[in-house]
Amino acid sequence: MQAPHTHPTAGRPHPAAVLRRRWPTALALVVVTLNVIASGSEDVADAVGGFGETLPLLPLIYLLVNQIGKPQATWPVLGAGLVAVFALPFQDVIAPSTVLIALSFVLLAWGAVRGTPHGRAAFGVQAVGALLFCGLALAGLTADPDLGRYLLAAGWFCHGIWDFVHLRLDKVVSRTFAEWCGVIDVLVAVQLLFLV
Repeated sequence: MQAPHTHPTAGRPHPAAVLRRRWPTALALVVVTLNVIASGSEDVADAVGGFGETLPLLPLIYLLVNQIGKPQATWPVLGAGLVAVFALPFQDVIAPSTVLIALSFVLLAWGAVRGTPHGRAAFGVQAVGALLFCGLALAGLTADPDLGRYLLAAGWFCHGIWDFVHLRLDKVVSRTFAEWCGVIDVLVAVQLLFLV
């Protein structure tokens, strides 16, 4: 009896199946590409300002989803955060980063007093992340733009690693968000270093 003939692509998933499974990465690539096109030849100070004002949103999402205790809340929390990030610059009273960092401190106080669904250890990890990433955002925004771009690139890159660790551990946020955010964060760091 002859062995059945195998198709050359047997064992390899169809590209459409890969895209369905890796849609967060594909979406991240589209978002970053559109951002690069829209920013054009953005000057360093503008890029530092924009990415610095947005960086505190990343740990805020983790803190809030950790307090809610439901990873499925991640995408709605991101949506609300993006609305805030785009709406806050329309007022000239307070910087968006200040609002985001203040909200992070409120969540830190809430978690310290009330506790968290995932326990003190998980809360402690999120607290360290919030302090680190908010600190890098503040340092990048207050430093000279040439130094600020490196501080912010470090913040975005390190948050990408943070996302991939959470993706691997399948903790706190949804897996799709962790993948999407990790890809965006690393690419934003590259954009800050090489395209601005």
